[in-house]
Amino acid sequence: MATRKVTINRENKDRLFNFIFGRKENQKWTLQLYNAVNHSNYRKPDEIKFNTLDNFLYVSMKNDTSFIFAGCMNLFEHQSTYNPNIPVRLMQYIAQLYEGYIVDNKLDKYGETLIELPVPRLVVFYNGEEDIRDEVLLNLSDSFDKRLCEKADIEVKVRMLNINAGHNKDLMEACKPLSEYSWFVETIRQHKKTMSLEDSVTQAIQGMPDSYEIKSFLKLHLAEVNSMLSMEYQEKNAKDLIAKANFKKGKESRDKEKITEMLKDGKTPEAIADFCKYPLEQVKKVQEELLAEV
Repeated sequence: MATRKVTINRENKDRLFNFIFGRKENQKWTLQLYNAVNHSNYRKPDEIKFNTLDNFLYVSMKNDTSFIFAGCMNLFEHQSTYNPNIPVRLMQYIAQLYEGYIVDNKLDKYGETLIELPVPRLVVFYNGEEDIRDEVLLNLSDSFDKRLCEKADIEVKVRMLNINAGHNKDLMEACKPLSEYSWFVETIRQHKKTMSLEDSVTQAIQGMPDSYEIKSFLKLHLAEVNSMLSMEYQEKNAKDLIAKANFKKGKESRDKEKITEMLKDGKTPEAIADFCKYPLEQVKKVQEELLAEV
């Protein structure tokens, strides 16, 4: 059988969530998280099998924790920004994970015998600043034409769990490291209002109660934690700038359409500027472009 070639982007860095819950040394925390999400009581963390190859993830994602346990293919992802397109993304990721599973277990997907696959469990842990419910079910079919949804031959369901302070109390109580992670992120968020990110991280760790399980781990890996969070905030800022630029571009396009329509109706640039509160130079520029087209 041909050897599968797995493409790994070695430039990708871990996200803090996966750094905490996706490491073999922290399997007990991964198991707590699994039990909390699934209302189960498994007690053997060594049975968790992370989806890795040469210590790199099969899927070149930076913020996922993927592992096989109790007959399930678990894909846990952390998000600090609400994204309604998560089902289609996780469908693509889980397909890659299944491909790896089939090859690693030498299964014949073209044979006459039905192959047995672990059950997919897709969960997103959300701790962004947008206010959402404790649990939101996102469906791939939400993206389909509503008139044709009933004819769809595939569905993907993703549970989004809000892990901000004050949300999902039972979940947090069932998984202490998750509650501590939530506290840590929120504390950094508050500190960043008055200090640098690096100082915010240091202050958050120093102020973390000694009873917190993840404290010693974070202190031991302080440099990596700073690096990961710095990258996360940089990416978030970049996305915010892109969103603002797209909004501005869309507004400019709508303004131009409105000015064009009013000019064609015979309104003067001065009247349009006064009525719509646009700069007169902006209106005259649109007028010049219209005249140039004639």
